[in-house]
Amino acid sequence: MFRIGDLVVHPMHGAGVIDNIVQERVAGTTQEYYVFKMPMGGLLLKIPVANSGAIGVRGIISPEEAEALLSDIPNLTVEVNSNWNKRYQENMMRLKSGDLYEVARVVKALMHRENLRGLSTGERKMLHNAKQILISEIVLTEHAEYGEVEDRVDRAMMQLPVS
Repeated sequence: MFRIGDLVVHPMHGAGVIDNIVQERVAGTTQEYYVFKMPMGGLLLKIPVANSGAIGVRGIISPEEAEALLSDIPNLTVEVNSNWNKRYQENMMRLKSGDLYEVARVVKALMHRENLRGLSTGERKMLHNAKQILISEIVLTEHAEYGEVEDRVDRAMMQLPVS
């Protein structure tokens, strides 16, 4: 169970802080909810405490893990599937996993595809969301500026190899 002030990650929204824990009555049942606030963008979510594990809410990575990830990005291999629908589904599964390395693979694959062929509107939105998820966690764990982390991620992503 998380406490107020804990830095956590929601797999589909990125990193934020547990701003409060509240009890609310919905459909005749009282439940506890985490009030999850994202510092960037100001998104506010209420996540049922009982379902937070199933959703994939987790604590943020350490600064050392963030640095290791940034160092590993150039060596991440990504598969480039030519079928748009299959590629989109695979990328969505990677994002939902909550694994930051899988999120980085999505970002890397889409950035390289964008440079080679361009992206559809759906994939462009997915790239934006995936980058935000990745960058938001590194920003919070390293207490860094968004633009600085975005530049570091972009530089790492554009290094080879890509299979």
